[in-house]
Amino acid sequence: MKVCAIPDVQNMPDERNIPIDKVGVRGLRYPISVKDRKKCLQHTVGLFDLFVNLPKEFKGTHMSRFIEVLNEYRGEISMQKFQEVLQKIKDKLHAKSAHMNVEFPYFVEKNAPVTNTPGIMSYTCFMRGSLAERSDLIIGLEVPVTTVCPCSKEISDYGAHNQRGIVRVQLRFRKFFWIEEIIEIVESSASSEIYSMLKRPDEKYVTEKAFENPMFVEDVVRAAVSRLREKDNFPWYRIEAETFESIHNHSAYALIEKDFSPTPECFQGPCFMRSNGSF
Repeated sequence: MKVCAIPDVQNMPDERNIPIDKVGVRGLRYPISVKDRKKCLQHTVGLFDLFVNLPKEFKGTHMSRFIEVLNEYRGEISMQKFQEVLQKIKDKLHAKSAHMNVEFPYFVEKNAPVTNTPGIMSYTCFMRGSLAERSDLIIGLEVPVTTVCPCSKEISDYGAHNQRGIVRVQLRFRKFFWIEEIIEIVESSASSEIYSMLKRPDEKYVTEKAFENPMFVEDVVRAAVSRLREKDNFPWYRIEAETFESIHNHSAYALIEKDFSPTPECFQGPCFMRSNGSF
């Protein structure tokens, strides 16, 4: 049987003389495995964005090649492998720059503080990286917390208003760290941490602990930064706290961003990729 040649439309020339900064696939859900401090490996689902640059000479890129690379590495998505994946994308698509974002739920087994009843907490995590002449990788996560208002506690005869909040952390790093380390830093910086399973003795403990430790959003971000500094591992970080106020029709918000990075020349190559393990 004679096989006819199939035209490759993407490789056809484009005469408009306009390069494209990013082209690729977005919103791709894919099963992945990530490293877990307790269980070594955790299976979850990643939401991916994958891009490369497109020179002005070409009409389009080969979208299927992104999926081919992702399928090759989905068994382990990690800080260690991130630059390797980006390099593979660059090579496979003959690009000068590659970009990958992945967001996924990360699950941690967490027992109630008094009864020790087991539960599972879910944290939203992401990795965002790029590779061109320089490489970059940012690790991020969202941690739910509880806060009690110090002002309300001071002026009220019957207690204080309390609410759930979210602390969002973004980091560049020098060496290995576990995502659980950052979760622990954030949870210890709020009035109380949050649990998925609480019996009555646990609820009493958590409520009283929070009221003994009132926190503004300003206190939360400052406490988190103080604990991050002790690690001496993060040349850049951005920490945001947002509490969904129980007595107001708005949220309270605070942000601290710090950059202790050396000169840009240091970031060439795998500067932020040096790690012995990761999620």
